[in-house]
Amino acid sequence: MSATTYDRLVEIVTTVHDAPTHRISPDITFAQLDVDSLTMVEIGMRIERDLGVHITDDELSEDLTLGATSTLIETRLGQ
Repeated sequence: MSATTYDRLVEIVTTVHDAPTHRISPDITFAQLDVDSLTMVEIGMRIERDLGVHITDDELSEDLTLGATSTLIETRLGQ
């Protein structure tokens, strides 16, 4: 997992959801961060806008970890 992709994802999540940075880790899920479905949509839109990667609502589930999300983004980017 690229630190850059993961760091950019964390920046998106903490900006959109105002998640406390001390709770952020690659193994934490969006559900554990108490991210609701509307915020998940907004995170998906920010990923697409900021990172140029489209992730469907079905793929970006609340049970996905930040690390797995970063890996998914990297796969789409071909890294």
